[in-house]
Amino acid sequence: MNILITGAFGSVGIYTLKNLFNKGHIIRIFELKNKRNLKILKDIKKRYPGQKLDIIWGDITDSSSIKKAIAGQDTIIHQAFIIPPLSEVKPNRAWEINVEGTRNLLKGAKESGMAAKIVFTSSVSVFGHTQDICPPRTTKDQVKPTDNYSHHKVACEQLVKISGLKWTVLRLGAVLSPSLCDIDPMLFSVPLNNRIELVHAADAGYAIAGAALNGKAWGKTLLIGGGKKCQMLQKDFISEVLNEVGIGMLPESAFTSTPFYTDWMDTSRSQRILNYQGRGLGDFLKDIRKSLGIKRYLVRMVQPAVKYWLLKKSPYFQKKSISNISPIPVT
Repeated sequence: MNILITGAFGSVGIYTLKNLFNKGHIIRIFELKNKRNLKILKDIKKRYPGQKLDIIWGDITDSSSIKKAIAGQDTIIHQAFIIPPLSEVKPNRAWEINVEGTRNLLKGAKESGMAAKIVFTSSVSVFGHTQDICPPRTTKDQVKPTDNYSHHKVACEQLVKISGLKWTVLRLGAVLSPSLCDIDPMLFSVPLNNRIELVHAADAGYAIAGAALNGKAWGKTLLIGGGKKCQMLQKDFISEVLNEVGIGMLPESAFTSTPFYTDWMDTSRSQRILNYQGRGLGDFLKDIRKSLGIKRYLVRMVQPAVKYWLLKKSPYFQKKSISNISPIPVT
């Protein structure tokens, strides 16, 4: 099968790619040409020598690039999307990429005359703030987008469903990177008492690849999460991660009290169809240990300085509180 992937070089896209490689499919990647993506492509070719891989460099808002990318493809996996905080800081550009880019992709697929199918990766965020109602979320729940990102996801879901193509929509739970370098103020925008359901990037990639190949997934909206073992409160997740890297839990005052759009989900249907749930928080913590390596011990040595650095990223933590935290280890 010829499969086109947009956003293949993201944290989930890499695992989607890996799972399709393992099944022997011919993959075409549509990505922006930049230094980061060139490096990732080089690494992929080293890891999978001899693998049939085609790369089309282009912009999803450019119709001619889209036309070239879609030619001859049986299935499209659409993962390219601008996410928070950039989607909120640059709303016009985010709309161009997210909504108009998706519209271009669907239009190109229809105009190509190919009987292409599309898997669209959406998000649990489309349900909005649901902490005041009993979990879990189901696909029967009403969508209530609350920011640019979730509004864009809802709009794209509708575009996909009325496109005339065969479609599958996957609403992903919280897929997080184990890299400390990825920590930004969004971390503090989730209240500690907020329900959250994690899904390991490898499991999400497996589900997305499976949806593209499994005829039972077409015409369905499926919720993709790690299952009950990955359902917890934000404070439990954050404390486990920060303790793992040697930083320790941060003060509650560093986090917002405004509800965030994550929640527990009923993933029984998606699991029955795609059989993708294999990893939990323990696997995520192992990833962190592997990612940090010896740096874990260095972090412990300068723990106060790292904690100080993290707290400075919080827009909720009082400045006077930060001034009382020593930026150097106290002996």
